[in-house]
Amino acid sequence: MRRPFMTGSRQLESLEGQQYLVLRPTGAVAEFYDAEQSALLRGLPASITHPDAGHVTLRGFFEPERVDALRSALAAWAAKQPPVDVRVRAIDGFPPPFQVIIARAERSPSLVDAYASLTTALDATDFDRIGELPLDEWVFHMSLAYAGTLDERAWGDTLERRRREIADGPAETIAEVEFVWYRAGVEHAEVLPLGSKTALAAELD
Repeated sequence: MRRPFMTGSRQLESLEGQQYLVLRPTGAVAEFYDAEQSALLRGLPASITHPDAGHVTLRGFFEPERVDALRSALAAWAAKQPPVDVRVRAIDGFPPPFQVIIARAERSPSLVDAYASLTTALDATDFDRIGELPLDEWVFHMSLAYAGTLDERAWGDTLERRRREIADGPAETIAEVEFVWYRAGVEHAEVLPLGSKTALAAELD
């Protein structure tokens, strides 16, 4: 059974009409994420919101009227994109006003290439992209907790306790992306295999 990324009513309300393309780890990275998030949340107020499953976001959109067209465009990109390597390198945080505790991912060649090739594909469209930054400024990460309601001191203490570099962090290769969209207070998702055209060509050879 699929584990949703977001279930909180406040989160779902804030995401209404948005769409995301994400990588979902399911092996060593996912196990690390779950353990780290559990330890983090034990030290935070119960009111702190958080994702319900780890994911690396590649892009966000606001296209509530063109979900099908967006899905088709992303599926075409995914079919040409090889699997992506994800490795955790640190526990870190985005500073105020965001105050998000994150598991920072290594800028692996395949992850960087995926982001760059997706940018190229999207530049040929008029889809409304949200939260996008140039590749050099984008921090690949998995959000662990959204701690924006903490006061300055509590935020600083929390980040200080959890922040650390991870020299030999968990890693896995992810062979699919998920297209996720939010409509009427519900999270919907579809899995898009990576490199399906390449794999098919190899089989035919």
